[in-house]
Amino acid sequence: MANKDAQLRLWRDISPFPVALTSPSKHSPRVLIVGGGVIGLVTAWALLDKGYHVTIVSKEWASFGKAQRLNSQIAGALWEYPPAVCGQHTDAISLLHSKVWAMTSYHIWDAIASSPELSKAAGVRMRGVDFFFPRPIEETPEQLYKMQEIMACGVRGFRRDPGLVQKRDVNPLYGAVDAYEHLAPTIDTDHAMSWLKGLVKSKGAELVTWTLQGDLFEQEDQLRSEYNVDVIVNATGLAGTALAGDETCYPIRGGLIRVINDGKDFPKIEHALTIGADAAGSTNEIVFIVPRNDNILLLGGIVEPNEGQLDLTLDTPIIKRMRERCERFYPPLKNARLDPEYPLAQGLRPFRKANVRVERELRFHQEAVKGASFMRPSRIVHSYGHGGAGWSLSFGCASDVLRLVEEALLDIVPKPLELEVPGSAPTLKFTMARL
Repeated sequence: MANKDAQLRLWRDISPFPVALTSPSKHSPRVLIVGGGVIGLVTAWALLDKGYHVTIVSKEWASFGKAQRLNSQIAGALWEYPPAVCGQHTDAISLLHSKVWAMTSYHIWDAIASSPELSKAAGVRMRGVDFFFPRPIEETPEQLYKMQEIMACGVRGFRRDPGLVQKRDVNPLYGAVDAYEHLAPTIDTDHAMSWLKGLVKSKGAELVTWTLQGDLFEQEDQLRSEYNVDVIVNATGLAGTALAGDETCYPIRGGLIRVINDGKDFPKIEHALTIGADAAGSTNEIVFIVPRNDNILLLGGIVEPNEGQLDLTLDTPIIKRMRERCERFYPPLKNARLDPEYPLAQGLRPFRKANVRVERELRFHQEAVKGASFMRPSRIVHSYGHGGAGWSLSFGCASDVLRLVEEALLDIVPKPLELEVPGSAPTLKFTMARL
């Protein structure tokens, strides 16, 4: 079995303190990260603590107020074991890797949340999350397999309890008959993005506001020279279409209604509550109710593939159905007040047909020396296509990026993402046999 220690661990491999675990020298390798979302910032954190010099280039950074925010801020940011309720991660190779990435991230977010000071600073809290089902779980094999894996993988606080339907005051007419719950990281994304940005800056990252355009591979040598770097990490989400020459990238539009969760209009909701599309009646419309770390409650959710416009309003039919669906599921929400500052969050989840891509660039540069032609490996590492699971997969993906950066520095011939997962547990290998 592969070595589990290959995955990142808090305090051993990365530290939330504002200094790098390993101080770089003037000879330390230099990395350019393209993208300032959660994937780019967490990857930068991991590289900085390994002693790399890091520059991050992004067209924009986390912002606040009523204007459109980064996709990483729009996210529900409820950790979920793959495939997530809003997942779409069904590719066999990607799904297997995602389970390892998710558990690496789970343990790091959990460790951060275990410290009251860090929890407050980072906007991360462990909460109970309840999953409801319209029939006994044993009648749906894929849900049964997922539950069994959750029970075995180290998630804390798991319990199977159909009585949760009554305990959480779920409308009995909605059709939920079975349920389980466990503890999961929930992340105040505005708070966390600000914290992550400040953390990587304090560890020595240089932040550059700039929009890169065109295929990174075609301008790799120019960019490496311009930014004086040895390796480029592409963490750009939907921009993978252009920057990675990847025509399989596509958006899935999502939206969340934000309501006040202070206990005045309805009993304050402390647990996340969710039920999948099989009960909601549509594969793209679910119930997704998630408390933030302040007095905001998120109501979702929707999945609209290939919708690339951010033109949703509270009166858009799919948004009205989303709120009505949540109110049917939990009737006290009919009294909920909208967040006056930011009532509707919407964004474009960055997907690709083969799901998450964490691998080296597979194209080679052709060069000629003294009349002889040879192929030189690229030093670009990709980490994009995370869809709605960026927060759930972030540290696990960063762990693999570290390994791929080391390979790129040695100009080892790149390999595509495979079914072999470094650090995978026996339960994950067992599941792969069922796919």
